[in-house]
Amino acid sequence: MAEQYDVTIIGAGPGGYVAAIRAAQLGLRACVVEKDEPGGVCLNWGCIPSKSLIHQAEQFESLKEMEAVGVQVDRESLDYAKVQTRSRQAVKALTGGVSGLLKKNKVDLIKGTATIAARGVVKIDGSKEIKSKNIIIATGSKSMTVPGFECDEKQVLSSDGILAMTELPSSLIILGAGAIGCEFAFVMNAFGVKVTLVEMVEHILPTEDFEVAKVLDQSFKKHGIEVLAGYLAKSLKKAADGVTVVVESEKTGERELKADKALVVFGRIPITDGIGLDKVGVETDKRGYIPVGDYCETNVKGIFAIGDVTATPALAHVASKEGEIAVEHIAGHRPATRNVDPDLVPSAIYCEPQVAGVGLREDQAKSDGVKYKKSVFPYRGAGKTVAVGKTDGLVKVLTDPDTGELLGAHIVGHNATELIHELLLAKSSELLPEDIADMIHAHPTISEALMETLRGVDGKPIHM
Repeated sequence: MAEQYDVTIIGAGPGGYVAAIRAAQLGLRACVVEKDEPGGVCLNWGCIPSKSLIHQAEQFESLKEMEAVGVQVDRESLDYAKVQTRSRQAVKALTGGVSGLLKKNKVDLIKGTATIAARGVVKIDGSKEIKSKNIIIATGSKSMTVPGFECDEKQVLSSDGILAMTELPSSLIILGAGAIGCEFAFVMNAFGVKVTLVEMVEHILPTEDFEVAKVLDQSFKKHGIEVLAGYLAKSLKKAADGVTVVVESEKTGERELKADKALVVFGRIPITDGIGLDKVGVETDKRGYIPVGDYCETNVKGIFAIGDVTATPALAHVASKEGEIAVEHIAGHRPATRNVDPDLVPSAIYCEPQVAGVGLREDQAKSDGVKYKKSVFPYRGAGKTVAVGKTDGLVKVLTDPDTGELLGAHIVGHNATELIHELLLAKSSELLPEDIADMIHAHPTISEALMETLRGVDGKPIHM
């Protein structure tokens, strides 16, 4: 007889495993099916290993500061294979942790490839059958493949390939300056690789605020990264001595770039093919995304979709929250919200300086005709940034000129990904600028820059 579950989750990434654990907490019998290791792309080949590399790159960069105070450091002795090993050790520890959490919460972790055979029926590896009152699709996404720029993971790398690399190239062309491209530009540059970063949009980090992106652009250039924004990659050729990429700008025409390797990070696409959606009538759009309604439910009752397979922001923390919303609804436990509000989702890019934001960007406000008031405060105005040598950066907020409502907040600078949450809390709690401006902030801290920015809304910053 087939196993019976209240909810079956396909995919054990940050959406799937969080959904499974929350389901168990609410008294549902849950299982999660995963063909690879628990944690999904984020934990195994994305967020966690890349952040380990970034941390080690920051440590390596900081050696320059030691040299400035007379400490002799042999930077040439770097063994990048050991750097890579440390990142995989972090992954191993956390995948084991996820498995332990699932076991602790009595969630069945089933190894194999799942397909939806019928409503309420899931097959594992085409044979074993389980029955489930509800199904959650959490299969995630994969790197986009563009004809002519296919990855062989030797000379032309995907984000997976560069995370598996054990030897540093002398030079690297990065095609795509979104979050992944910028993070790896920082890492490779910190470890001494000559980096050229190419983006077809007019500024790097196209989904972030333009003033924030400009600060990162300037920092990259100061550290020797060649940034080519507004350049379209036209072709890529491999040869025994490396790769050649032809790029083109409307302003300057074609350029030929040469390097040992290329990293291609044009974007990601949802994994929705071959999982049986057609058998039960679950709709997808022309890009492969699954449209969802309230509580992440698809057009088929009892089948839900969360994370990168939907058109909501492709972020691990979004997937996790959507998983919680779906299973709380299934359990009859009213969720705090029916769907994730994109205006309350923080973005986070972990290069140095870090970039983070939430809510309305200035370019969006202008294009949508939204009235706003802007306040910007430079990082160097906060004494702590000068003390620790991290003065590159700024804090920027957009507020409603009539009501004072916080419309958007954007930070570039040291620890930006941690600092953004004070402004996110203010926005989600509908606090006014003076509520933050009047709150005592410890001195000296970088968070004082947030206080000063909010003071600036009424033209009263102290340290500017």
